[in-house]
Amino acid sequence: MNKIRKGDQVIVLAGRDKGKRGTVSLRKDDSHLVVEGVNIVKKHAKPNPLKGTTGGIVEKTMPIHQSNVAIFNAATGKADRVGIKITQGADGKRVAVRVFKSSGDEIKFA
Repeated sequence: MNKIRKGDQVIVLAGRDKGKRGTVSLRKDDSHLVVEGVNIVKKHAKPNPLKGTTGGIVEKTMPIHQSNVAIFNAATGKADRVGIKITQGADGKRVAVRVFKSSGDEIKFA
């Protein structure tokens, strides 16, 4: 189970964008995330008349490693760690639920 998922509010802990908050828009692979408004770089794009794109300098959001972000706890207003708690579901099956380590509150889906 991934502790940080698409749609989660995260805060950047390290790097050029330290302290910025954003929403996870994509999980690139097991360890990299794309966070809106974070790690924006300028790429030089060549024009491609077949695709109808013009050339120039384009701002693009690049992936960031998940170790450099932490989930944002709105109740405390700070970064928090994620734990996994096993609970009983409505049908009697065991269900894994993500919780904040500091308070034990369940993390709601976005």
